[in-house]
Amino acid sequence: VQLVESGGGLVQPGGSLRLSCAASGIPFSSYDMSWHRQSPGKGRELVAHITSAGGSTVYTDSVKGRFTISRDNAKNTVYLQMNSLKPEDTAVYYCRAPVINYWGQGTQVTVSS
Repeated sequence: VQLVESGGGLVQPGGSLRLSCAASGIPFSSYDMSWHRQSPGKGRELVAHITSAGGSTVYTDSVKGRFTISRDNAKNTVYLQMNSLKPEDTAVYYCRAPVINYWGQGTQVTVSS
């Protein structure tokens, strides 16, 4: 099993980033997927969740209207489009397959001027 995140980096406040998570070794189209994040000194929190066919999504309140989770089951990839980024969005972002509780290695997102 592998979950490989990419797309993190340094961005100015108000900017955008798109994170990708490429999955292998799992029946991706059958699994719900989620994105989580962890800031220094804080616990890991759920950011967004998407069902296996992509028909339903859930977001934590602080990102509603700014972030969008989506997936391409043909490419075994889940995405997190992040717009209107704020300094408090700075964190390591992790992809997760909840049903098997498997995590990716994380990608750093830093929002700073």
